Amino acid sequence: MFTGIIESVGQVLSLQSVGGDIRLRIQSNLDMSDVHLGDSIATNGICLTVIEWGDNWYAADVSRESLNRSTLGQWKVGQPVNVEKAMLPTTRFGGHIVSGHVDAVGEITVVRADARSLYFEVTAPAEIAKYLAEKGSITVDGISLTINHLRGNVLSLNLIPHTAERTNIGTWQTGTKVNLEVDILARYIERLLLGDKAAEHKPESKLSMEFLAKNGFLR
Repeated sequence: MFTGIIESVGQVLSLQSVGGDIRLRIQSNLDMSDVHLGDSIATNGICLTVIEWGDNWYAADVSRESLNRSTLGQWKVGQPVNVEKAMLPTTRFGGHIVSGHVDAVGEITVVRADARSLYFEVTAPAEIAKYLAEKGSITVDGISLTINHLRGNVLSLNLIPHTAERTNIGTWQTGTKVNLEVDILARYIERLLLGDKAAEHKPESKLSMEFLAKNGFLR
């Protein structure tokens, strides 16, 4: 688990094809002294398992599932990436619960200054729009952010100067693809509301505004 509070901006050192998967090496100024084999490090929001590491780098294997669900297949050597080590029980919980399991790829559609902040609009795939809520949380390239406003599947975000300085958002521009992870609670609520139908092979989602109102979640 992670918090979505970025610890460092790393850099892609190498991308190696291994049996149809990818072996990735990331350079970072993270403190690697407490990292062990099999530990998790979120890289642009993707939970990766450490298979090798040194004082200022780590390596991980990336499965086809992760390649299909995220932007990683388009990464280039030298690209900056947001990195965060897995949280500890003693970690100050400043963001929200982030699993590092990317749900979908979104696209930056608007970028502009907003006083001292940066304003972004992100178009999310229609299939995850039901998990988004105004003033709710979303993870974008590993960063825990608050959704300011929603228009269908288009969400608006404001990033303060501190966040801009500590992450890779300086590389975001119109057309940039980003990894999106919805609030994990929304996924579990949908599954719970399926009831006995959850055991079916391909259950049809019953989560709707009418369903929520009928079951007392809306007034």
